Amino acid sequence: MKPVPFEPLDPGHYRELVRRTLAEDFGWGDITTETIIDREQRGRAVILAKSPLVLAGVDIACEAFRQLDPGVSITLHRQDSDWCEPGTEVAEIRGYAGPMLTAERTALNFIQRLCGIRSEEHMSELQSRFGISYAVFCLKK
Repeated sequence: MKPVPFEPLDPGHYRELVRRTLAEDFGWGDITTETIIDREQRGRAVILAKSPLVLAGVDIACEAFRQLDPGVSITLHRQDSDWCEPGTEVAEIRGYAGPMLTAERTALNFIQRLCGIRSEEHMSELQSRFGISYAVFCLKK
């Protein structure tokens, strides 16, 4: 089976989905963040791989941060389809701390789901190509 190269998604395809998901996640606001974090406080966040994975959805995850802080600075260290070991720094986000904290859950939900699908697909490809057996376990806190 020959790998199919994929172009990055056009943001027009997922912007509205991210907007709606953010609206659903924080509805009328993020009361905890608004109460504790000063509006002018700046912050830095890092997206790390916590387990071996094939990266997917990083642009969609970053869109969540961009929608709440258009001036956010995002440095990508890895791209979709890259293999990441635990501890791999995928991206660094710098911007206002409040919007960053508010967007965090939405961004992580997208990237976790899409990485899970892509990683499962990768393992299935290995199994069919090389006869490698595997099992998938999912643990939630």
